[in-house]
Amino acid sequence: MQPDLETKLGRRVAAAATGAVARRGAVSVLDAFTSLGWVTDKALDTWRQGRADSLGALVQAPAARQREAVELLRAWAERQRMTREEGEYLAASRERRDLRFTADGDPRWEEAFRAHWTSPDATGAQRKREEKRRTKAPDLVVLESAGPWECASCGEPGTDLQCREDDAPHCLSCTDMDHLVFLPAGDAALTRRAKKESGLSAVVMRWVPSRRKHRRTGLLVEESALERAEALCLADEDVRERRRERDAVRRAAQDVEFQGRFAEEIALRFPGCPDGRALRIAEHAGTRGSGRVGRSAAGRALDPGAVRRAVVASIRHEDTDYDELLMAGVPREEARSRIADRIDRVLAAWGGEGVPPGA
Repeated sequence: MQPDLETKLGRRVAAAATGAVARRGAVSVLDAFTSLGWVTDKALDTWRQGRADSLGALVQAPAARQREAVELLRAWAERQRMTREEGEYLAASRERRDLRFTADGDPRWEEAFRAHWTSPDATGAQRKREEKRRTKAPDLVVLESAGPWECASCGEPGTDLQCREDDAPHCLSCTDMDHLVFLPAGDAALTRRAKKESGLSAVVMRWVPSRRKHRRTGLLVEESALERAEALCLADEDVRERRRERDAVRRAAQDVEFQGRFAEEIALRFPGCPDGRALRIAEHAGTRGSGRVGRSAAGRALDPGAVRRAVVASIRHEDTDYDELLMAGVPREEARSRIADRIDRVLAAWGGEGVPPGA
């Protein structure tokens, strides 16, 4: 029996899939879950770094609901005559183990969750990008330590950097990465070239509590690779400086254009939202360097879930007493629970659906 795409969840899955295909010619289960608001960036980072037994445990929906959404996505993709490929999901750790989607590891559902669907109308460039996205091994990740810790392998006190394997901390020596040197973030050309020149590299991340997400702080690379990359950058510094100046002018114009498109997307999905309010939300969410949802990869792609989160955040702070509750010492989750009904009413007035758990 085919899943019913006319149910409320069916329509939401179809909308999420349509948006992903419009942006890049393909859609995956993770695209759908992200657009539905079921999984956060933090949860995906935790899973991809191999620090969770399964993705299902981090998704804000029951296992049965997750599987229903996967079947709905399959039915929608088959109706669109899309081609199915299986994605490779490996942990961003030295052992590169296969990541698991479901708690029980059922082979049938693991295969279903790994599906990537490519549109028959996708361009050649889109197909190449999707193949790379589907098959590329993730970068190794090293975390900056927030406090004292002990290596799970050698038992020695840890340093500033640690690798996580099976959700346990390991020092760089025990993971054979202590010969690498740290290259701080900031120079994109140098970072790109050093990574290309280095046989082994790892992205260094720091947890930022105020933003509740990891931030990239640099790269670990081989010292000889860094020296070669520095020589290449010195050779074309004048050319890159002129390019940076042109790029700065272009980005300023792009910001205005992007914020306008973001406002149009808000008006499309929330037709009752006042025109001035939609633009104000877009300008706030899309401010360059803010780290807000509009500057995320999903936000820049006008993902429905990202647009929705920007709208919900605006309502939370402008149309409820959420900020006052926080200032009064009410815990964040309790404060969110108290104002959920008010957000639902505003969303309903604007033509949107209620707030999913955790939004």
